[in-house]
Amino acid sequence: MANGPGLSTATGGEIYVGKNIRDSLPQLDVLYANQFEGESFDPKLTEQTEVNFYRGAPPIWLNFHISEQAGGTVGPLIKRDGYETLVQQIQQRGRPGISTVKLFHQPGSGGTTLAMQVLWDLRKTFRCAVLKSSTSDMTKVAQEVVHLFTAGGRGHQNTVLLLLDDEMILENLHERIMEEIAAQKIVPCMPVLVLLCCFRKDADLQSGHVVLEKALSDTEKKKFNEKKTELGRRYTNQCELFHGFNIMQTNFSQAYVTQACTVFSNVRRAGRPLKTQLAAFLALLNDYVPGSYVLESQCLDFLKKNKNDPLKDSMKPFSHLIVTFTQDSSSEKRVRMAHPMIAQTCTDLMAEAGVTRSDTARNLLNRFCRDEVPPCLLGFIKDMLTKRETKKQKNPLNSTEVKEEQQTFSRLILDIKRTECNAHSASVLKVASNTFTQNPFFPQALARFHYIEIKNYSLAEMWAERAKKRDPKNSFIADTLGQVYKNQIWNTVISDKPREILHLAKKAIEAFKHEEQLAENVMKEDGNIKVSNVHNTRGQFGYLQICNTLYHRLASQNETWRNVLTGNVSMDSVLDSLGDNELFRFNDLIKSLREEVERKYIFFVKYLTYSKPSMKKDDAPYISEDTLDCFRKYVGDIQMWKKEKCDNSFQKLKQNLADTSTGVLSCLDRKCTKSKLEEITTWWEEIYSSQDSLTALANYILAHIMLTNSGEMFASASSPRYLNTFKQKLPLSPQEAPELQMLALILNWPTDGEESVFDLNQLIQRMHGSYERSYKKYFRSRYLCPLFFLGKGQRSIVHKTVLERLGLNNQDWSNDWSDETIFQHPMIQTHLLKIEGVVQNYRVYATVGGRNIGVDANLRNSLWIPRQVSFYLGFTIRGPVAFGIQTKTA
Repeated sequence: MANGPGLSTATGGEIYVGKNIRDSLPQLDVLYANQFEGESFDPKLTEQTEVNFYRGAPPIWLNFHISEQAGGTVGPLIKRDGYETLVQQIQQRGRPGISTVKLFHQPGSGGTTLAMQVLWDLRKTFRCAVLKSSTSDMTKVAQEVVHLFTAGGRGHQNTVLLLLDDEMILENLHERIMEEIAAQKIVPCMPVLVLLCCFRKDADLQSGHVVLEKALSDTEKKKFNEKKTELGRRYTNQCELFHGFNIMQTNFSQAYVTQACTVFSNVRRAGRPLKTQLAAFLALLNDYVPGSYVLESQCLDFLKKNKNDPLKDSMKPFSHLIVTFTQDSSSEKRVRMAHPMIAQTCTDLMAEAGVTRSDTARNLLNRFCRDEVPPCLLGFIKDMLTKRETKKQKNPLNSTEVKEEQQTFSRLILDIKRTECNAHSASVLKVASNTFTQNPFFPQALARFHYIEIKNYSLAEMWAERAKKRDPKNSFIADTLGQVYKNQIWNTVISDKPREILHLAKKAIEAFKHEEQLAENVMKEDGNIKVSNVHNTRGQFGYLQICNTLYHRLASQNETWRNVLTGNVSMDSVLDSLGDNELFRFNDLIKSLREEVERKYIFFVKYLTYSKPSMKKDDAPYISEDTLDCFRKYVGDIQMWKKEKCDNSFQKLKQNLADTSTGVLSCLDRKCTKSKLEEITTWWEEIYSSQDSLTALANYILAHIMLTNSGEMFASASSPRYLNTFKQKLPLSPQEAPELQMLALILNWPTDGEESVFDLNQLIQRMHGSYERSYKKYFRSRYLCPLFFLGKGQRSIVHKTVLERLGLNNQDWSNDWSDETIFQHPMIQTHLLKIEGVVQNYRVYATVGGRNIGVDANLRNSLWIPRQVSFYLGFTIRGPVAFGIQTKTA
């Protein structure tokens, strides 16, 4: 780079941006278009770089430069079969916006090398970079990506190709980049970003993504055999030490790996030298945390060697299995095993020789982590001991249905449990808890192990309390204590005495209520406190689970408890029949149950009706099942005295889960029959007639809308009797609930050439404001589900379940709102009204009466190109959303 760092332009040229660009992009490792050009390297350096790579060190950019520049007998680096597919998928991204290409690879299969090879070969076409490490500051990353995209000024922009390995940040990064582009008022005429996501995990071969496995095709075998011959000519005997290459060349042969690791067969449990212990540490880490490493300086300190002593000499006879490398010129030397298969085999051989996984883990914690531990190593140890993997399992009855299930503990803890015993798994976590005295995650995992596996609830309680003390504001840490008590009630044959059952239930309830309060506190906006993006609902759900269990355990003993727990009779009036006067000390707790259960049930109805974890993922069915079961026990089945007709109607609504606006809106999700919806509509009409309540009026109209959507035919909704009465109360106060604001907006959205009496922008803003006050803090990390769509015909309102029913024949869609091909379905188009609009300034607007009305977009990647569009209008609890945005043809 004689003239400075060069970046590619969209026209195929290069611009020089100055060396200060490195300082302006600290989160990114930028690969320049002219990387290494004009530079000369010491032949010894290039040879050592190549040897390190074939021995098993991770690739660096210099490896690709050496391979590209060398001639004669040196061939290029081998490209595995997924290379062409990756390049093709990246180059197909021609429209402005952000796109994602995914590479799934098994550890040690060459996935990182393949991804970097793609970046290297495309560096003159795209502006290539690697995200250095996962970070929570996606706004900063987005700023750097946009800076890289625009570097060189107007007319020199070019698409960024970014390599990353964290699947969790994708959606957030999309949003932040679009916000940054909009803030800078940039109008790109090309893709801004292509994300090349390289994940160490298995994926379905039919997923459409590139999947790299530890198995070579015939074509790959031929390439590796030819490369072996070439390396043999150049490096002769050194090739025996090229374990990283040889393992792949032998098609990941376990026999080769076992032979290479025979030195570990001589390891003995007693009197192990420091170098043997260090080799064991590296093997354990690399086996259970692929990609992990240890700093060379820490290794030399452990071996009591001078900083200038070669680690290779100090580690004989294990040296050939270990690689030392640097990731860049500014980083310390790192040390790891040559390949994950070597790490796994070494760990297995030591276990066979009596040096168990728990022995090595405890020794690692006690001996290697005695002094200050580098943050990178602490992160690797945390992953090794606490990171729970997600396993995919296919439904044996439906080959296309895949269920993801998170393991109960980390892979190492489960392996120790399987090959040794529960006590050894617990002992490792205990040592980690005592070693890292500020870290809450190790005692949390230990508490979980005690209550799930060992069933020692007193120790589980102790470690859960200790975890809470280390991070007293973390609601997810606090959850563990409630889970301890809950599992104790579930899994132990405690005394049948109601007093003892209530005592334990009270402890669980108090723990879950405390957790709920912590979750509320962390969601409150504060200029000096980082607000969590995820609302923790485990405390509320745990409370309901405990109430379910308490009801079952007590009511099965004595029917009187049903009336006591539901508040139908007072505790003091039946103490004699319950047989224990000391039960009265639980009176306050019992009196609070019915109201708390109802409050939490209402929350979950809103939570599950209005939102879901993501566009593609639904909440687990047991959440709604358990919450409903608890509500029916404590609230829904209470027999009240029939004082007035209104009271009777409201009780019937409560028993049918339709006594709130959300309950009415969720009727079709619960598959209410048409006859039941008719009753619900009648009951709300009776309540409104006697109360003249705005909410009752709105719920009557909503019930009528649900009724019109319940049949086989979905004709335009006829006007409810009180529709005009509701319109006369508009505009609503800004303080009214989001459900009422949504109804007001839908009913006033003009169709069939109508004109709106009210300012639609103002109605939308009031709905947004009401949502912000009521629900934003709970739903901010979740996808807001569409509840209704505008249908054809005057005041036609189509519920989302109608689309779901009509789209059942479309096998590519099943309540997956990221797949908007459903809006191309003829039956869907028959029922929905197409809205005209425009995309400009990264927003979409509906054109109504000559005015542009801003709405949200379901897929924000549709907003990059300014143009005339058409779309279908849906309504979430936050406001109107454009679905199926299409460019309007002339």
